[in-house]
Amino acid sequence: MEINDIIKPENKVYGKPALMNDTPMHYCPGCSHGVIHKLIAEAISDMGMEEETIGVSPVGCAVFAYNYLDIDWVEAAHGRAPAVATALKRLEPGKMVFTYQGDGDLAAIGTAETIHAVNRGENIVIVFVNNAIYGMTGGQMAPTTLPGMPTSTCPLGRNVALNGYPLKIADLLAQLEGACLVTRQSVHNAASVRKSRRVLRKAFENSMAGKGTSIVEFVSTCSSGWKMSPAQSNKWMTEQMFPYYPIGDLKNTNP
Repeated sequence: MEINDIIKPENKVYGKPALMNDTPMHYCPGCSHGVIHKLIAEAISDMGMEEETIGVSPVGCAVFAYNYLDIDWVEAAHGRAPAVATALKRLEPGKMVFTYQGDGDLAAIGTAETIHAVNRGENIVIVFVNNAIYGMTGGQMAPTTLPGMPTSTCPLGRNVALNGYPLKIADLLAQLEGACLVTRQSVHNAASVRKSRRVLRKAFENSMAGKGTSIVEFVSTCSSGWKMSPAQSNKWMTEQMFPYYPIGDLKNTNP
């Protein structure tokens, strides 16, 4: 068989999801956002909800999701995505509404909006990308930055006595009655990617079934903010972040 036969469209076994447009991705090498975008696109397509989905993205690297996923988007003020998503879902209950947020946005500026939306049990999905740093604005310390982890605003490492402990926001959200699914996943290898796709599908199904709020946290890398290569970032994440932010379900009322 000739190579040209192998790459013919009818012989493709893997391709870009139809919901992802042709805009070249700008994310840094090794960034997790692109993989997570792909999984969201696949979950939406699998459910046949391409025309019924609304994404809400605020500020930070997460905001660029609207450049790559061909669905309806609303941009929210910094941290306010869950509040905006609440309004959208209540006004359009037949729509599948999700937020796409980073840790600085969700766990710092938007702590109140996040907690109260989940406590109300809004039928939305919150996709939370936790790379333990403010990746877009210069690599500052975030609420999720690990003890001893250096950033541009704590170059000697996070000092717990001065800055407090990292905020395990997903663990807090799991205690709220309105949360039906709180899970922590990653996309650092093939097995994790496959599992994350299934988890996202479940979260979206929960929202359409009116079961409450689903939160899918992705423990992620930030090669640029961490000043590491992609390979070093992956290794550091598994060795340092996973022990502090263990992968797995924190709450699942509809297994």
